[in-house]
Amino acid sequence: MSSINVTISRLDRLYLAKVADQAERYQDVISHLKEIINTHGAQLTIDERNLLSIAYKNLTATLRSSWRTIDNLQKKEALSSSRQQVKLMRVQKERIEKDIDVLCRDVVELLENSLMPAANDGEEKVFYSKMRGDYYRYLADLTRINSKEELAKTSLDAYKFAYKHALVTLPPTHPTRLGLALNFAVYYHDIMRSPERACHLAKHAFDEAVSAASESPSMAANLEDSLMILQLMRDDLILWQSEIARD
Repeated sequence: MSSINVTISRLDRLYLAKVADQAERYQDVISHLKEIINTHGAQLTIDERNLLSIAYKNLTATLRSSWRTIDNLQKKEALSSSRQQVKLMRVQKERIEKDIDVLCRDVVELLENSLMPAANDGEEKVFYSKMRGDYYRYLADLTRINSKEELAKTSLDAYKFAYKHALVTLPPTHPTRLGLALNFAVYYHDIMRSPERACHLAKHAFDEAVSAASESPSMAANLEDSLMILQLMRDDLILWQSEIARD
């Protein structure tokens, strides 16, 4: 029985991506959105862009959580485990590292070759540049595989570009600008090992957003989307400030 090629419209492809997202089949979400990019070009709608970002984020978060679990287990059982068990844990950890590496490089390639060249100035450009900084940051974490210094610099450059662009194109309360500030601060804390710089950046962004919201009723009305990010930022600030106080 011969197969029939069915042309799927962009709207139907987006619908399939949404269904896949609800089913937590994130690799399918990515495949559908790549089809949209290949067929219709790299200018994604906000819905398409958000689905793509969430799919990659969830896949990466699962892998990084698995890595941390095994890493903690390694440290906990270092003395009690047999040599064979230590080796098995190391092999499993390396497999996860390779999976993270492949996934992050897939995101970066899509961003650099397709999405960023087609991005408009403003929120879209900030969004993709932030993503680029995020995934180079994850790559920099994999010191067993990668050259941390080079990848950390690429991540820093991406965050700096995104942040400079955000300062002149987005209001302080915009969730994309706040999300960028939060992740940039995490970069300083996790990669640069500088809780002081992380606190400075996060506190500045937090204070600016609160001040802007109090001065402008229109900004305050749209602050709901940003409240979760502000809460995360405040939680991190408390944690990092306690680290500084201990030192």
